[in-house]
Amino acid sequence: MTALPLAGRLALVTGASRGIGRAIALALAEDGADIAVNYRREEAAAQEVVAQVQALGRKAQAFRASIDHLADDEAMVKAIEDAMGPISILVNNAGIASRGRAVADTDPEEMERVVRAHAFGPHHLARLALPGMRTTGRGDIIMISSVATLSMGANGAPYNMGKAAMEALALTLAKEERPHNIRVNIVAPGLVETDMGTRLAKATTGVKDIHDLDAGMPFGRVCQPQDIANVVRFLVSPACGYVTGEKVNVHGGGQRLAV
Repeated sequence: MTALPLAGRLALVTGASRGIGRAIALALAEDGADIAVNYRREEAAAQEVVAQVQALGRKAQAFRASIDHLADDEAMVKAIEDAMGPISILVNNAGIASRGRAVADTDPEEMERVVRAHAFGPHHLARLALPGMRTTGRGDIIMISSVATLSMGANGAPYNMGKAAMEALALTLAKEERPHNIRVNIVAPGLVETDMGTRLAKATTGVKDIHDLDAGMPFGRVCQPQDIANVVRFLVSPACGYVTGEKVNVHGGGQRLAV
């Protein structure tokens, strides 16, 4: 029987109770990884993901933390390491949307909240996970960013700022951690069929069903969470051993809808 490519590795996936995070957690479990399922509010949904991972024969537990709060991050990483061991794969996926306002109309508290979620939280988690990750033989950190950083569209400064800072963190970490056999890469989705993506599509195009956009999208369909998960599973796999400090835009070669 062929060994699974991620057997023996532990992945922490933030925001794993739904959407892209859930798809990533299940994909990594299919490839052999044990999964720490982070959630902020939706405990029942997180426990469903835990059950699905366990049904694949992997270990899994759910851990509540708001990743933009340092105390939550410290408690979560300690709990994971005590219960499951050192984190070998960190997927910084959790995030929040901004409200689509111009800078002149943006509440400063919103800007701080969004940037904390996308930049401060991943920084905290990387710092906390790295000591253990350095002992695992191979480490991977994946930042789930956005193609928003390609265009820096109007009325999205908090989100654009947060994702740009996340990417700066990834590129810095890639240089710092390469001597420790840790790879750091960025995956940047375009419009994806998630709760957030559906709300965005409705707000920007007026469609009632996100699939009304299929005909105008690359390859005739809206991107799915599994498309993002498949890129992540490749980047952390033995087949991708010589790649770090890179960004993969997952938007079908370009989407007309600005996201």
